[in-house]
Amino acid sequence: MIDSTGRPPLPARRLVLASGSPARLGLLRQAGLAPEVIVSGVDEDALHADTPRELAGVLAEAKADAVAVRDEAAGALVVGCDSLLELDGEPLGKPADAAEATARWKAMRGRSGVLCTGHCVVDTASGARAAATAMTTVHFGVPSDAEIDAYVASGEPLHVAGAFTLDGLSAPFVDGIEGSYGNVIGLSLPLLRTLLAEVGVAVTDLWAPGR
Repeated sequence: MIDSTGRPPLPARRLVLASGSPARLGLLRQAGLAPEVIVSGVDEDALHADTPRELAGVLAEAKADAVAVRDEAAGALVVGCDSLLELDGEPLGKPADAAEATARWKAMRGRSGVLCTGHCVVDTASGARAAATAMTTVHFGVPSDAEIDAYVASGEPLHVAGAFTLDGLSAPFVDGIEGSYGNVIGLSLPLLRTLLAEVGVAVTDLWAPGR
């Protein structure tokens, strides 16, 4: 559809993703949204909470708030997210190196963990905000030592929370999940829709032209 100016119409509101995650950006685009990306720059190691679930929420809100105050985000809806894997009550983010990724996988195989993703939406126009954390149980398979070594050598686990993905090379090593698939990738679209509604915005108002 083309408007009277000859340009495609824009969504009713700008959407800004306060994250450099390609996976989150991909999820939003697949859902018909056209977010801009402004990386928050939040020092994740400086923030703490009593539980992995609470920490994921704290980090998500910190990221959204850090971007919401910037001039380039004025008038936009800002979405902040952060993911952690809870295993044995400990929060596991991205492994520091290959050795940690290998040890992580040997500890996870044959077991289940909970992927916690904090979500925060800030409407910079009205000041309204909404936040919540989605939880998905992940049942890991039993990859061999050789398979773990090959996976770690690919470099993929060094860039993702929990050292695994559902949409990448480690997908064959995950037996199943209970909960939102997107949440494990990095963002729960059903929860995002709920949070947008809490700040008075319909997700359909954010659909890119032609969707």
